[in-house]
Amino acid sequence: MNITVRKPTDDEKLEMSKQSVWGCEISEFDWHYDSEEICLLIEGEVVVSYEGGSISFGAGDYVVFPKGLSCVWKVIKPVKKYYIFK
Repeated sequence: MNITVRKPTDDEKLEMSKQSVWGCEISEFDWHYDSEEICLLIEGEVVVSYEGGSISFGAGDYVVFPKGLSCVWKVIKPVKKYYIFK
């Protein structure tokens, strides 16, 4: 399962700015995605580890987590993100 991390288009920034906001302090926790999640980090830094590797991302990144992914989130700097589940 691949996690996509890239810079958002202007249209994606606008769409994401209309979504709910989630925040988290420095922490580490297990997570499983029952549906696809798309998020845009407003602030923070995260390393997500999953079977087959790990990936880091931060403020300004557009991230897509696939349905069925099990992973561990390690929040390095407090996070605030727009998100939507599909």
